[in-house]
Amino acid sequence: MALALRAPLATTVLGLIAFGVLHNVLEIRYVAGRFAGLLTGRFLRLLLALTTGIALCRLAAGAWPRGARAAEIAIGYLILAAGCWIGLRAAWRIVGLAVLAVAAVASFANPGYHFVVLTHLHNLVPLIFLWDWARRIPTAYGRLAFRLSQLMWILALPLLILFGAFDRWLSAAPGIAARFVGDGSRVIASAAPPESSGQLGLRFLVMFAFLQTMHYIVWVGFLPRFAPDAAASFDARVPWLRGRRAWMVGIVGGAFLAVLFVSDYFQGRALYGAIATYHAYLEFPVLLALLMGVRTSASQGP
Repeated sequence: MALALRAPLATTVLGLIAFGVLHNVLEIRYVAGRFAGLLTGRFLRLLLALTTGIALCRLAAGAWPRGARAAEIAIGYLILAAGCWIGLRAAWRIVGLAVLAVAAVASFANPGYHFVVLTHLHNLVPLIFLWDWARRIPTAYGRLAFRLSQLMWILALPLLILFGAFDRWLSAAPGIAARFVGDGSRVIASAAPPESSGQLGLRFLVMFAFLQTMHYIVWVGFLPRFAPDAAASFDARVPWLRGRRAWMVGIVGGAFLAVLFVSDYFQGRALYGAIATYHAYLEFPVLLALLMGVRTSASQGP
């Protein structure tokens, strides 16, 4: 929180360079292991095909910005529709698809807001995974305390930031990140709604820097340590990437991309955005299935 308040731009930029690729690999490992019963067969192939389409859209965004953004929105809603079909019971599928249709109209009408909302929603996703993980805590008070603590940092603190409770401690100075992103206006624009005022835009950047850092802590620190069953399930499915190999892929891939980040940050971020498509979009269908109580794996942990 202190880093996000005093150096939000540096926290965002340097955090992405250091942990972006690694957390992608470890999150995919967790999701593919924990939800092995859902991510299989035709459904998995469909999700991978659609997600690859979004990755290609992101790579083409530089040459075809409006068309690529529209195509990404369309494919994204197709992924959500597939999740509704799998995750919702028959009586609720029509309702779910109708809600998605209304949301899609709003997204196509306001693409700038669509991508800002998507950016922040991704950082809120750990709440559902941690809520699910808490089921293995043996006591009711322990589960309640754990879940309340997650609500504090994922929901309460970000809202306090947006409402200005920490404005006296905010700093807009780019610091060391200036060598990568200049004054940071492009980074702020990706985290704040279109036409946000200077102070409001800074609040959104601080909120994003805080949640992104906590997001990395969950995927790189907490779940690999305290959910080994998901990693074991993934290892059984993908033995050539088992154990430390997944970490090495994340570290080596991150080091490769870090070179590009240092030489041209925004080109590196564009390539990272295409890579990150897989972990960002694969989580939405499994979250919907998890929320609706669909059986998602052979083993749910203790």
